[in-house]
Amino acid sequence: MPGRVVWYVDGSPAAKIASQLPEEFAPHPLSMAATLAADADEGEVVLLDLDTDDPAAAEPLTRRRPDVPIVALAGAAASPDAFSPWHASLPKPVALPALARALSTAIAYTRLGREAARSRRDMEDLNAIGVRLSAERDPDALLGLILGKAREITRSDAGSIYLVEEPEGAPRRLRFKLAQNDTVQVPFTEFTMPISEASVAGHVALSGEVLQLDDAYSLPAGSPFQINRTYDRQVGYRTKSMMVVPMKTPNDEIIGVLQLINCKRDVAWRFASPAAIEEDALPYPGRYRELAASLASQAAVALENSRLYQSISTLFEGFVKASVTAIEHRDPTTSGHSFRVADLTIALAAAVDGAGDGPFRDLRFSPDEMREIRYASLLHDFGKVGVREDVLVKAKKLRPDHLALIRQRVELIKQGIELRYTRQKLELLLQQGRERFLEAAGRYDAEMVALLEELDDDLRAVTTANEPSITAGDIAASIRHLATRAFVDHRGEPRTVLTPDEAGILSIARGSLTGEEFALIQSHVVNTFQFLSQIPWTRELRKVPEIARSHHEKLDGSGYPFGARGAEIPIQSRMMTISDIFDALTAADRPYKPAVPVERALDILHDERGRGRIEPALLDIFIDIKPWERR
Repeated sequence: MPGRVVWYVDGSPAAKIASQLPEEFAPHPLSMAATLAADADEGEVVLLDLDTDDPAAAEPLTRRRPDVPIVALAGAAASPDAFSPWHASLPKPVALPALARALSTAIAYTRLGREAARSRRDMEDLNAIGVRLSAERDPDALLGLILGKAREITRSDAGSIYLVEEPEGAPRRLRFKLAQNDTVQVPFTEFTMPISEASVAGHVALSGEVLQLDDAYSLPAGSPFQINRTYDRQVGYRTKSMMVVPMKTPNDEIIGVLQLINCKRDVAWRFASPAAIEEDALPYPGRYRELAASLASQAAVALENSRLYQSISTLFEGFVKASVTAIEHRDPTTSGHSFRVADLTIALAAAVDGAGDGPFRDLRFSPDEMREIRYASLLHDFGKVGVREDVLVKAKKLRPDHLALIRQRVELIKQGIELRYTRQKLELLLQQGRERFLEAAGRYDAEMVALLEELDDDLRAVTTANEPSITAGDIAASIRHLATRAFVDHRGEPRTVLTPDEAGILSIARGSLTGEEFALIQSHVVNTFQFLSQIPWTRELRKVPEIARSHHEKLDGSGYPFGARGAEIPIQSRMMTISDIFDALTAADRPYKPAVPVERALDILHDERGRGRIEPALLDIFIDIKPWERR
């Protein structure tokens, strides 16, 4: 509807004077207010004659639009204070110029109020969008949020985002990263193009200035860029009004271009056809330029922060992997263990998170919590960096150099025995003659051979006992006997194959570690907690040290380092315990034990469950999903 609308009560004397107003005003009876809408840019006002009009006639309109001003014409008997709301009252008879000024002032006042309210809403929207942008860290989700909110706040039917890329050793390029369109389904494929004046996005990326086009098919004279209409023809669309905004960081670095297409009267409107776009798409109002520029700046900061966050995450991910690799290089026999445990635990956590029934149906892990579980699993053996290497890589009960020392000792004992018997035979020959020597020499040689063979047997027993298998009690007793059974050498000094300490080490009932060494190995979980606690974890990852520390705890309190029980152990650690045991059993790279088949490993886990040491429901899920088959 053209002009500034002046509403009057049907049949009111005000209709006559309204009809005499200048052409810029369009008088209409209030009965038409339900079917006719005033132009928002021109404004509207209600004109009442207080001598004859019922103010209630304006209520349907003022209920829908409470800020519509009322100008009253008051006779001598009228009391304008009795009517509300009203903007101004003029005494009758009124001069047309005075009435026109009053109506214009009322409309202008209302327009200013509306613009102030609109600006306030725009600022509130921008602030709310800024909060959401700063909270979103996922790059793809962030781009979707940026474009969606930009289109919403500017009432754009379509839009796209281009990001600036800087390939190493090559010129910068624009990547077509995202497109949205309310009217048509848009086939989307990422591609890159040079940053040049030949395209609208390239022009804005180079100039750093906002570009507005009322009709993209009718470019201003001298424009260096062209619009590619092929895309419109392919999808059945019409690109008309455009606003293209550079995404600038606070340092004036342009990291992308935000392209908004076809402004519409209502954000929810869908164009029926390209012809409808031609007819109804609006040029972008000037105020949208500032809104879009402000939003693009916020988006640039959010994108830069997201990229920085991703870079830091990538850097930290590399640090974690390098740390795990360095730790496992200290013990090549367990190489890959931490990565396998992490994979198994994450698979189990994902299954628990997706459980629709059972004891974990209400348990959910956020992406940050899943990352926390992964880091804790990768770093669960981080404390082994504080364990002596000779203990960490100890494959047998005796260190290789220690076993070599025992072999050397046996050889010396043998030489001493041989020398002793050779001396005895020589003395016999010299003192009692050849005949007596020949009679006794055979007996001396037999005794010597028997002792040498006994030493060989003892050495074989030592070598057997050195293996980290389960040592029976009778074997342990015979080994301890080697520390007391003495062989006399050529000097008459007693020599034993083993020292008491060596016999104690070889008598270890299970495995290869002494009690002291096993305690040192166990200390790695405390070391893990202490070392990881030195890292300034973010709030989302703050439980990593605690989760990693508890992976050797058992539900019945038989674990270490603290003997925690049941719910005292984090659920994340309980999952890792199952994965850690399974991988330790099935790993084929342990020199101190052969790998056991999966079925046997599961039997052992079932036994641990029967003893009340691991979580039964978690073991059931672990067996159901078979995460070892995914490796």
